[in-house]
Amino acid sequence: MPRRDAANTSTLEAPDSRLLHALADVAADKGFAAVTVADVVRVAGVSKRTFYEHFADKDVCFLTLYRLASASALNTLRAAVQPSLPWQAQVETALRAYFSHLSAGPRLLRTLFVEIHHLGEAGAAARREVMGSLADFMCETVNRDRPAKQALSPAMAMAAVGAITELVLQAIERNEQAELESLVPVASAIVRRLAQA
Repeated sequence: MPRRDAANTSTLEAPDSRLLHALADVAADKGFAAVTVADVVRVAGVSKRTFYEHFADKDVCFLTLYRLASASALNTLRAAVQPSLPWQAQVETALRAYFSHLSAGPRLLRTLFVEIHHLGEAGAAARREVMGSLADFMCETVNRDRPAKQALSPAMAMAAVGAITELVLQAIERNEQAELESLVPVASAIVRRLAQA
């Protein structure tokens, strides 16, 4: 049986979590394009009928996995915020927790960050949704105690999220998922500079 990235998939709480875990395992081993529903149900230990009771196809299963894993990462960001600190320190603390969360599941991280680009418009829509949630979180955190005229705009927040996502993708390409926390200084600097623009 393939090795599970327990650090990130263990947080998936759904009646179909066995299928989500199985898809994550198989996709990490052979790439999403090569995954079949038969692979997923074999690893999950369920029938195809059970799979189709929950998902229309493997794409829908993957999009569910992507959204749940992304929500888990966002929850980690939210939990790391310490409102008593200046916004700059809050951003740095949240980014450190976020990168630590991502690096705890390197196989799942590669699957989600890379494979989502291969799901066409549905994948692009899910990615935009997740990036929008991250940008909203950034605006909330940075703007909590700042005057409105100094607020980080939604467009600048999205620019920061895009830049940070690209840094993560570069780390994945270099097989440096375990060192994501080293990105905290540059990611924090990106947010600070865009917040002052």
